[in-house]
This record gives sequence, structure tokens and C-alpha cells, in this order.
Amino acid sequence: MGSGGLRRLTDVLLRRAGSGVRVAKDVSGQAADVLRTVATVGGVRGVAVEAAWLAAHAVLYPWGAVAQQLRPEEQFRHYRTDHLPPRQRGLVVSAMDAAGTPIVLVHGIGDNRSAFAVLSGALRRRGFGVVHAVNYSVLTALTGDVRRSAALLGEHIERICEQTGADRVHVVGHSLGGLIARYYVQRLHGDARVRTLVTLGTPHGGTLAAYLLPTPLTRQLRPGSDLLTELAEPGRPCRTRFVVVWSAMDQVIVPQRNARLSHPGLLVEEHEIRDSGHLSLPVDTRTLHAVVAAITRSDDSTLHHVTPGREGFSGSGMTERHGSRPQASR
Repeated sequence: MGSGGLRRLTDVLLRRAGSGVRVAKDVSGQAADVLRTVATVGGVRGVAVEAAWLAAHAVLYPWGAVAQQLRPEEQFRHYRTDHLPPRQRGLVVSAMDAAGTPIVLVHGIGDNRSAFAVLSGALRRRGFGVVHAVNYSVLTALTGDVRRSAALLGEHIERICEQTGADRVHVVGHSLGGLIARYYVQRLHGDARVRTLVTLGTPHGGTLAAYLLPTPLTRQLRPGSDLLTELAEPGRPCRTRFVVVWSAMDQVIVPQRNARLSHPGLLVEEHEIRDSGHLSLPVDTRTLHAVVAAITRSDDSTLHHVTPGREGFSGSGMTERHGSRPQASR
């Protein structure tokens, strides 16, 4: 090897080493932030909730492996309120369209619909008529492809719309489920069907934890992957409103800020929960608050800029940020 080739090789090695050092510093800084959060009262509570939900989830997991079927009363939208409890009746009367719009729940990697056992029940108690959790197989999760899973999700949503008579749905995706739904919305014209997409602890910017398992799917979840680069590209105007919920104490999305979403063509509302673990995000009451607020909001709010700003929820360990996107030319 000549001196020129040796210099080039040295430069490449130095750049890679520098990148590795930056990543190591980034991870160590994030780890320090997590430890500081855990040391707070809210952090201790968050760790306890994560552990308790992990134990409960293990019990519920076999039940969740059974695919959910729409109940007969869910297969058509009706607005009779005489049989409803007061709380549900109030939602139907005050937000009839929100109550009748199906909510589709999409779980994360290696999980099933049991991840939403608490959230789905809470939404039904509040009067939402159709709350449907989608299952995709463990084999697909470990060896599959986000693009293919997004196409299958689109087929499932089409069936739900056909069976219920709804034109559009709301989607809540946890972890990988949020990324699958995002691909469907952004790249497969799913914004024609999805009114609101709520993502919980989703690796929009990838996660370094994906390097721990070398499968085709986890390679797509690594920062800078072809899939994430594709999603970050500018595209046609998107009609779906995004609501992003992420936690500063997330132990799966590393660094945690990669669960945030910034894209010039998307309308994004962001909620930071400072002291919730990754698995317990779907059972956190603050998540429920964010979901309900998002899907009961007037559709007119998606047609205007949202003023950038920051609003704290006092005592809740939650911060809300609003972002805006350019409006499509008329």
C-alpha cells in the first residue's frame, strides 16, 4: 500500500474512531440524565410502575396472543345513548364524531395486543365505541420488514373501515408499532385513512439498542438506516396529525431524544413524560390524557399552524410542545 492509500485508510479509521467516541459520550450523557431522573421521586415511582407492569404483562401475554375480533355492536356506528353510562354518554353527545371514529392500537416488537390491556379499557370507558388492537406475529417482528408490516397494517385498517362504515381512523402505536404506522401514513398514502397518529416511545430517529440484535428488522431501527433516511426525506403534504409521546427515562430508545419527531412536512404535537419506562408508557395516565385530548380535538385544528411554544403540566412530570409544518399550497 502506498503512502497515499495509507493516509486515506488512516483518515477513515480516525473518522470512525471519532464517531465512536462521540456516540460513547452521547450514550454516557444520556445514561447520566436517566440516572438523575431515576433518583427523583417521580423516577422511583416510574421504576416501580415499570416493574409492576412487566409482571402483569407477563400474565396477560398469552391472552393477548389471540387476535381481537370486532364485536357485533362495533360493526356499525350507532349513536343511541340511553344504554350508556353518564361518562360515555357525555362523550357521544359532546364529540359524536370522535366517539364513532375507530381507534386502532399497534403494539411493539415481540409484543401483542396485551400491551394495550389498560389503555383500551380506559378508552372504552370514556365512550369510544370501536377500540381495536392489531396483532402481528413474533416471526414478522423479528425477521420482517417495516415496509411490509406497514402494508399489512393498511389492509387491516381498510377492513376495519369497511366493517364499521368509518371513513377514517385514529392510530396509537407503541414503540415499533408507531414506526410501522408512520411508514403507512407517510409512504403508502395512509394519511387518507388515518386522522391522528399517536406514537408512544417510537424510535423515529432510531435506537442504539437495535445493535444488540442483528436481524433484518433491527437493522432498520438503527440510526441512519435506509428506512429512517427514507422517512426523513421531504414528501407530499401529509393530512395526518402526529402526536408524539416520549420519555426521558426510556431504557429502550437510546438516546431518548430519538423518540422525538421533527419533519418539515408533518404537523407534530409533542409530549415529554420525564419519568416513565418504555414498557409502561401505554399504561401511564398521562399517556391516556394525551391520547384522549388528541382524538377529541376538532379536526379544524389540523388545517392551521400550531403556535410553537411550551406548556407544562404542573406536577405531572409532563411537558407539552407544539410544532408546525408548512401548509400545502391551495
